[in-house]
Amino acid sequence: MILIIFGCGVVAGVLLNKSKSQNSGWIVITFGWGLGVAIAIYAVGKVSGAHINPAVTLALAAIGDFPWADVPLYITAQFAGAITGAVIIYFHYLSHWKVTEDESLKLAVFCTAPAIRSTYSNFVTEMTGTFVLVLAILAIGANEFTQGLNPLIIGLLIVAIGISLGGPTGYAINPARDLGPRIAHYFLPIHGKGNSNWGYAWIPVFAPITGGLYGGFFYKAVFKGEPSVTFWILSAGVLSILIIAFLKERRK
Repeated sequence: MILIIFGCGVVAGVLLNKSKSQNSGWIVITFGWGLGVAIAIYAVGKVSGAHINPAVTLALAAIGDFPWADVPLYITAQFAGAITGAVIIYFHYLSHWKVTEDESLKLAVFCTAPAIRSTYSNFVTEMTGTFVLVLAILAIGANEFTQGLNPLIIGLLIVAIGISLGGPTGYAINPARDLGPRIAHYFLPIHGKGNSNWGYAWIPVFAPITGGLYGGFFYKAVFKGEPSVTFWILSAGVLSILIIAFLKERRK
């Protein structure tokens, strides 16, 4: 919930008409999401380990760093928090929906969309971003920092991913972050909102899960020297996706 309040909140401020922060740009958006992640981790890190991303939760469970029995409850909580945060942002910017004519801008407050619609290419982008996210989280966790600094480092990681890798699709890199607010967009009485772009909605769910799983097993295989059959299967699958995406783009 905290993540979405800050993240979707900064997008609303930048995109919606007559907001004082309108048109302040991509850098502002990436810092809003990054600081939102950091603050969310500070808020609940000692309570739950600050799992705010189903792709990360699944990756940690798959490599044996998190109990599978807790996964369903955690993911349920992640989606509940994401939907709640989106509803709060709707009310926070209540006066701005009607004065914003562009349906796509209203939808962008809640969820992501590609700059260029290309299924395999979009899948690769979200997969790569989440691969880097999980790999970096595990690598950062292997280092010792001054007490209390880790959440800020993770927040800066989100900023870095957004600045460097977020351009093609808006870097969902989190199934709950995208699907939860998209569900809220569908049900909320937003003036002139248009559709919720369900045709694209599966990519920010399954691509981050794929990339997150590969990031976890890649870290175990390469950084810890513990390759597994699953790592090689995932490697073959990821390579296949990259080849298909390349061939699809060549044929255009």
